[in-house]
Amino acid sequence: MIQNELDKAFFEERRNREAIDNSIREISEQCIECGICVKQCAFLKQYGTPKKIADNWQSQHEQAATIAFACSLCSLCTAVCPVKIDPKKMFLEMRRYAVANGNADFTKQKLLVNFEKRGTSKRYTFYGLPAGCDTLLFPGCALAGSRPQRVMQLFNHLQDFFPNLGIVLDCCTKPSHDLGRSAYFHAMFSEMQQYLVSHGIKTILVACPSCYSIFNHYGRGLITRSVYEILAREYWQPESLIPAEVTIQDSCVARFEDKLQHSVRKLVRARGVPYTDMKHHGGNTLCCGEGGGAHFVAPDLAGNWSSMRKSEVGGKWIVTYCAGCAHFLAKVGPTVHVLDLLFEPAATLAGKAKVAISPFTYVNRLLLKWKFKRKMKYCPNRERSFSCKE
Repeated sequence: MIQNELDKAFFEERRNREAIDNSIREISEQCIECGICVKQCAFLKQYGTPKKIADNWQSQHEQAATIAFACSLCSLCTAVCPVKIDPKKMFLEMRRYAVANGNADFTKQKLLVNFEKRGTSKRYTFYGLPAGCDTLLFPGCALAGSRPQRVMQLFNHLQDFFPNLGIVLDCCTKPSHDLGRSAYFHAMFSEMQQYLVSHGIKTILVACPSCYSIFNHYGRGLITRSVYEILAREYWQPESLIPAEVTIQDSCVARFEDKLQHSVRKLVRARGVPYTDMKHHGGNTLCCGEGGGAHFVAPDLAGNWSSMRKSEVGGKWIVTYCAGCAHFLAKVGPTVHVLDLLFEPAATLAGKAKVAISPFTYVNRLLLKWKFKRKMKYCPNRERSFSCKE
């Protein structure tokens, strides 16, 4: 048994070393130091081009790993790179290497780690799969806490199209994924994925761009669909109460998801609300400041994204499809979730949409769980009791 664990540790360390070496080599050899990504990013302005950071890795890998946690992992550098390299991947591998070698200190990210642990705990999780269920709604943590009424409205609406729709209140563990806690992430996510597949689930409907990214990349045996692509196929009555023009915040996690971005814009138009895209949108969108947990270790760098957004918003209302973006951009200007606009347009456009903040978000999640447990009969159902050692 001990030998097996030693073997696992050896091969995991070897994999981490090969992954970081390959990523470092790619950036060092292919980055032409054109400066395009540096102009866009406060993090790179402070620490240098991706090549400079890569070249410093061998001599200062512990320091470089610490620097990596200040990156928002938003992929803007990847999107604008003329030679198509992926610096974000390098910074993520640096994080993973630091964790695997015991050099990562998550004291500053304690709130984020604890948020995730609560989200995967028995207290907050609920899996409700009715008989004949092969499709379920996975709303995500932030939406369930800040807008539980939207989750219930969305579920009821989707039931018209998926009569045996199931519900899963759980966390996709993207925080651990982005913090480089690779072994922990894979253990937690795989347990959930295997449970769903073994119980006949084929399709996951997600309302959160982060959850979409995780399930789309790691959800083997599952089809991942955005609820916004489904909703955009319907007819929605235009709202008569139209405010001034709005603008749309694309989540940086969804910067390469064209269909998702177009679906949200179609929904906004369907409600009769005019919008103007900001300079940075779609594939070139800006992070709201929450990405990668960077705001915990480098608040000034992460806050730069919000400042850039404020300059581009121009006083317009912001519509987003990420509950995290909605929370972080509220300080920039009036920000609403697209589901607010769909299900309660009058109240939303009057600035009266109900939105909760912590610690009330946790109460909302417990109440939402209670309501779903009593909503209908499930076969099977569970509260998640699986946990993984660090």
